Amino acid sequence: MSHQSIRRFITAKDVQTERLPWGPHEWICRPGITAAEKLMLVRVTMPPGKAHKFHTHPCQEEIVYVLAGRAEQWVDKESKTLGAGEAAHIPAGVAHATHNAGETDLVFLAMLSPARFDGPGLVDVSNEAPWASLQDPSR
Repeated sequence: MSHQSIRRFITAKDVQTERLPWGPHEWICRPGITAAEKLMLVRVTMPPGKAHKFHTHPCQEEIVYVLAGRAEQWVDKESKTLGAGEAAHIPAGVAHATHNAGETDLVFLAMLSPARFDGPGLVDVSNEAPWASLQDPSR
C-alpha cells in the first residue's frame, strides 16, 4: 500500500461508498483509507422500510450511534428504539440487527474494532433460531 493511500485526515473525496441492500455505506476509516489498526468507522444511510437483519461480527465489537431518524436496534434478544444522539454497544460475537423504524432515512455511524483480524468480518444468522422469529417478515 502506498504512502499516498494512508491518510491521517479524511476528506469527503477520500470516503469510499459501498452500496448494500439496506443502504449505502460511506467508509470513513478502515484499512486502505487510514493506517488505523484498531478502528473502523462507517456512516450508513438506511431508507424507510430497510433493515440490516440479524448478523454477528465474530472478532469485532461495535457501537451504533444514531445521527438522524429512528432505529429499532436489536442486541441479542433485546430491542430498543434509538433516536438521534443515542447509541448501542454490541460485544463481539453477539447477534444484532438494525431496522429503520421511521418514515425518513435513518443515518447512523457504526464504529467497529479491531480493524484488522483473522476470520470473517460478518456472519449472517438471520435464518437461524431464534433470530428468524424475532424479525418482522414484511421486512
